[in-house]
Amino acid sequence: MKLALLGCGLLGGSLAAAWRQSGRAAHVTGFDVVPQRAHRALELGIIERAAPTVADAVADADCIVLATPVGSMGSLLSELQRHARNEAVITDVGSTKVEVIAQAQAALGDTFGRFVPAHPIAGGALPGIEHASADLFRGCWVITTPQPQTHADAVGLVETNWAACGANIERMSAHEHDRIFAAVSHLPHLLAFALVHLVASQPDGERKLRFAGAGFRDFTRIAASDPVMWRDIALANRGALSLELAQFRTQLEELQRAVDAADAVALERLFAQASQVRRAQTFRATSNDHDV
Repeated sequence: MKLALLGCGLLGGSLAAAWRQSGRAAHVTGFDVVPQRAHRALELGIIERAAPTVADAVADADCIVLATPVGSMGSLLSELQRHARNEAVITDVGSTKVEVIAQAQAALGDTFGRFVPAHPIAGGALPGIEHASADLFRGCWVITTPQPQTHADAVGLVETNWAACGANIERMSAHEHDRIFAAVSHLPHLLAFALVHLVASQPDGERKLRFAGAGFRDFTRIAASDPVMWRDIALANRGALSLELAQFRTQLEELQRAVDAADAVALERLFAQASQVRRAQTFRATSNDHDV
């Protein structure tokens, strides 16, 4: 299979490395809007060729992967409609699905059936192609959200590629996907960004951060993520995310009332319920675990 990788960052680079290692991709051409990233992928041996344009990258590709921030996918999909082979399977690694699918329907027209929306639940503490790993997806979830028009053979190809990397495949609707990940991924990232910004912007913020311990580090680790990527995710999934923010605000108000009233019973009850749920959960945890 000839793979065209559009976006040479951590996820795209790891995908290319994993699909090559598993034998699913025989040749990888990479393109990035920042040419140095594609050239760096070439230097690292993750791709075989760095293409100067999208048209050149996808000209003879059997499979095309969009591994850019979701805000960039609409314009890329329009280019694919003009330059990709009609038989080429197109997929993505975006963290939101409803808006990306709508953009694909608008851009791809008659070839929309070759588009397979997908989302690998994996990432790394540090962005960039230098941190790409062929093992990043082993044991992780990959969510696919095929539409009624999606061709069965295209879905089969994409899911087989991911399974060959050791990933677990789950299909769901795009709306369910966005609702779930607004709660368990997008909201936590917003909260981490907000807390770091709050503390750092205070007059004694630098001194407070100097004494931050493991709790602060663990809670805010994901605030080191790519701000452009997370800006796009927040905007693309703003409907579901807004609902989660509203519910979290209600929860904070409940905590505020308990703290102000020195209500030990209410605090302990909430803490105990949350602690019990958290201890009962098992999560895929690695040293570079950074779900996107």
